[in-house]
Amino acid sequence: MVARLVIAAPSSGAGKTTVATGLMAAFAGRGLAVSPHKVGPDYIDPGYHALATGRPGRNLDAYMCGTGQIAPLFLHGARGCDLAVVEGVMGLYDGAADQGELASTAQVAKLLKAPVVLVVDASSQSRSVAALVHGFASWDPEVRIGGVILNKVATDRHEHLLREALGESGVPVLGVLRRAPAVATPSRHLGLVPVAERQAAAVAAVAAQAEQVRAGCDLEALLALARSAPALDAEPWSAEVGERLHAGGSGVPTRSAPAERLPTPRVAVAGGAAFTFSYAEHTELLTAAGAEVVTFDPLRDEALPEGTSGLVIGGGFPEMYGSELSANEPLRKAVAELAASGAPIAAECAGLLYLARSLDGNPMCGVLDADARMSERLTLGYRDAVAVNDSVVAPAGARMRGHEFHRTVIEPGAGALAAWGLRQPERRVEGFVQGGVHASYVHTHWAGSPEVAARFVEHCG
Repeated sequence: MVARLVIAAPSSGAGKTTVATGLMAAFAGRGLAVSPHKVGPDYIDPGYHALATGRPGRNLDAYMCGTGQIAPLFLHGARGCDLAVVEGVMGLYDGAADQGELASTAQVAKLLKAPVVLVVDASSQSRSVAALVHGFASWDPEVRIGGVILNKVATDRHEHLLREALGESGVPVLGVLRRAPAVATPSRHLGLVPVAERQAAAVAAVAAQAEQVRAGCDLEALLALARSAPALDAEPWSAEVGERLHAGGSGVPTRSAPAERLPTPRVAVAGGAAFTFSYAEHTELLTAAGAEVVTFDPLRDEALPEGTSGLVIGGGFPEMYGSELSANEPLRKAVAELAASGAPIAAECAGLLYLARSLDGNPMCGVLDADARMSERLTLGYRDAVAVNDSVVAPAGARMRGHEFHRTVIEPGAGALAAWGLRQPERRVEGFVQGGVHASYVHTHWAGSPEVAARFVEHCG
């Protein structure tokens, strides 16, 4: 039994991240072990959650990992915790395009049997708030909205009007938050600025969010609501090869344990301020598959970790650090040499750009015969992908689900051997398979296809 709350809102911009992060920090400050979670593919909010709780922020994505893995992944992350706080995505009932409730906060709340706290931006309404809350509370009877937190409330008089209106709704008010500039977190083209880029300021912002929540919310009532959640009929997810089940809860183990190798393959994983997008389960899966995982920072380290036999370069903001990444010529050459040796390299989005010949005119690693640049156009959405060619990530014909989120373009968009064929929103091929390199814009969550890590490590042997 894990006490748990889902923090949702009628729409984006209502203050979910502020409230969720503030609650995490406030409860952690009371000595509770708090497990942080985020619905959807977002990499940035979990960084703030980790700062608030001292534990890895973990994503719960029903599109990429399958509905059958949501409860197991939740229990894995919440193991040993007193409380779990799950931040939603977009509006409560918004999910994958043209997929009904799939990947919505509401669906995840139902899969977790968790009460929902609705964060409402009350800045431009008074009595209408009751109609809004009533609509959300009655839309799906399987979604239990256990309370409301009113955000951006202007005055005591405004608060009185809101409470009076909601008094007839049957949904209790569990918090009222005034406008507070100190809790704001700066944004740019892809959302919030990651923690790794503003560590001291991020610490201050999380502390301010915790103080705002402590002052404005009924923490005892919220904790009681969290403890009212029933037990889940599921087992915690495990990265151990023999215990993993395929996404969707099929009950069929994905593969047998690989033969023991000597020496242990060493997989280098890019980190630092330029490469902040990663899922904790990826490292856990690589380790369970027999690899030693070592993190390095392409902004600072002039060489790959000694003995590197495989390289993983995830997402992030290389476009913000193009000149610095370019200036680290020794590392760029080391990456190019590793690729030329045929060693496995898995690169997603920012990693794709780093492997290109150039990014906004700055020389990159030159592994791919392609050039990248910033664009005004936002590319965003879930992707249903099919592997076009055999690679270190997947055999030809394998299907995976992923997510694309960037304001850059790369030309050409695909190599002579493409990585993926995408089915929606339009049919196209993209990415590069070249020797041991698999590079693509598509972010994937390996907990949804755990065989990826084992396949990658096998190629490191």
